[in-house]
Amino acid sequence: MAPSPAPATTQIFLASTLYGAATLAAALDAGCFGPADRRLLLVSNNAAIPETTPGPDRMPGFAELAARFDAVLDWNATIEPFHPGGWLPRPDDAPLWERQLRTLWELGEDRVELVVESIQVAPAQAVVQLFPGAPIEVYADGLMSYGPTRNKLDPAIGGRIRRLLHLDLVPGLEPLLLTEFGVPAELVPAAAFLDVLASLPVDEAELAGIGEAPALLLGQYLSAIELLTPQEEEELHVRMVRGAHALGHRELVFKPHPSAPARWSRMVEEEAARLGARLTVLDTPVLAEVLYRRLAPALVAGCFSTGLLTAATLFGIPVARTGTAPLLDRVTPYQNSNRVPLTIVDALLPELSDPEAVRAWSPPGPAAVKELAALVTAVGYAMQSQILAARRPEAERFLAHHLDERVWRYFKRRRLTALGLPGAVPAQLAFIPRSPTVKRVVRRVRHLRRTALG
Repeated sequence: MAPSPAPATTQIFLASTLYGAATLAAALDAGCFGPADRRLLLVSNNAAIPETTPGPDRMPGFAELAARFDAVLDWNATIEPFHPGGWLPRPDDAPLWERQLRTLWELGEDRVELVVESIQVAPAQAVVQLFPGAPIEVYADGLMSYGPTRNKLDPAIGGRIRRLLHLDLVPGLEPLLLTEFGVPAELVPAAAFLDVLASLPVDEAELAGIGEAPALLLGQYLSAIELLTPQEEEELHVRMVRGAHALGHRELVFKPHPSAPARWSRMVEEEAARLGARLTVLDTPVLAEVLYRRLAPALVAGCFSTGLLTAATLFGIPVARTGTAPLLDRVTPYQNSNRVPLTIVDALLPELSDPEAVRAWSPPGPAAVKELAALVTAVGYAMQSQILAARRPEAERFLAHHLDERVWRYFKRRRLTALGLPGAVPAQLAFIPRSPTVKRVVRRVRHLRRTALG
């Protein structure tokens, strides 16, 4: 009797941003994935109000990226009326969902392989739960891969992850993401990513009036994730205009976040006009990296956008940051996943308001990257001490020898105290935060205080 034919293999790639889709395209072009009978691109629009905010499939250049796949699937339409950022299947419903998706996406009995971003949260969490037998590969959409896994993953999922693909945004710096499962990190070749960017179109009419070597200012819409108030973010953009002008730039380009209110652009335009600079606001959503190739900016300025590192590392463009110091102090809780991108940008890049530092800046050498890696490991451990329990000795060594005025900005004394790390309390009292006896006494005192006040 002839053996049954092996099932077909279908690879499903989840993308919620155009940057992520471009990273996947580069990885495919570079041969980073094994053979498959079909490759499907599953698009998710994670905006707070997807109905009013264009998803990646409606941005210029998406068609060029999607051409590498056999079909494009819409995750929002698949699970409506649920929101992709908040929906997870109930465990008892997962088998029913898998059967439904296999029918809807014509998967049949195919062997499914999953490639997802941000595996700690929905929608990636939902997709990997719905295909419990599928091997998983994770790709990094930006700087967060250098930080720890945001939430403790179910070992049944973590054990299925084969590798982490990422761009080498800080050459020599290794990601912390998924290291608790021993997941190896693998680079997506920069040359392949640059080739993908070169293939993406731009609106030449919108760029026609821009002069040579402008300063490009990147907006992030940080108030949408409650890191700033709307007024503070408007002021941040205005400071970008002032800082670029103070450096001698008179040709400015502002790239707002696609979801940002139009009035923010007006404030930036008014400030540029007051200073006598010419400013162009780009209304069409486009990757910043596409603009780097097309405009060849003399400077890229922003807060802690991944685009700052792609500009510096992949394009060799001068960069500057602004607004990171107050954010480091305010971002809460300490475990907030934006902390590591903030730390990297603040530690590596010059402050826009310091012209001498901006002009003198150069990419970090091996010694600086080694120091940065030690800092990031210590911050990552302080963020997720249970997930990165094995990294405690590294965190202790770094904090014991490097806690000066500059490094303190990346840590909170309360957090160090809770974890019993150097810098929290005098060495002779370092046992206190971890002492079960002291903790019991503190709980008893709090109980008595509440009783007395009640």
